[in-house]
Amino acid sequence: MSISILISYIILGFTLAAPIGPVNSARLDKGIKNGFWHAWIVGVGSMIADGCFMLLVYLGMVQFLDIPIFQIFLWLFGGFVLIYSGVESIKNSNTITLNYSRKKESIFKCFLTGFILSISSPLSILFWLGIYGSVLAKTIQTNGTEMLLLYSSMIFLGLTFWDIFVAALTSGFRKLLNVKSLIAISIVSGVSLIVFGLYFGYQGIYALWS
Repeated sequence: MSISILISYIILGFTLAAPIGPVNSARLDKGIKNGFWHAWIVGVGSMIADGCFMLLVYLGMVQFLDIPIFQIFLWLFGGFVLIYSGVESIKNSNTITLNYSRKKESIFKCFLTGFILSISSPLSILFWLGIYGSVLAKTIQTNGTEMLLLYSSMIFLGLTFWDIFVAALTSGFRKLLNVKSLIAISIVSGVSLIVFGLYFGYQGIYALWS
């Protein structure tokens, strides 16, 4: 087991969480208005929803992961979803704003905001089906089923690092928080998603023709 592989999965999780969409907008909103813990708990709610989707994908797919044609489908679908998400992140970067009104909200309400925004999105299950499905296919192909839990944990760790980063950005490092920095984050994360997508797509095409 290579440390660099584990780090790559952490980076993947971090990158997946970074595009400025509804959940990250809510994180920034709650953090700017109420501080670190409110921003962090929005992320916790979102991560629990993501964990539910990952579990559903795992339970629904694990019995099919040894089938080569199913692995190829997951590679190609995951590559498409990653590239599409990356392009959208870059394309939407110029729509980011920081116009928030201030009002206090409860921690529990912030948690529900993150959870509901993630669990109710019709694209979430397709997103995790493509991304996490591709990760499962790669892990089965190269390491077998015994590494699935470890690599899945690394993705989740990447999501956690992003949540802490955004919460810190809205409180202790608020001077760094401006529209330009958010646009830069969105563009960099978009490029990273495209790179991962090209890699997954290449693996699918290679497996298809080999």
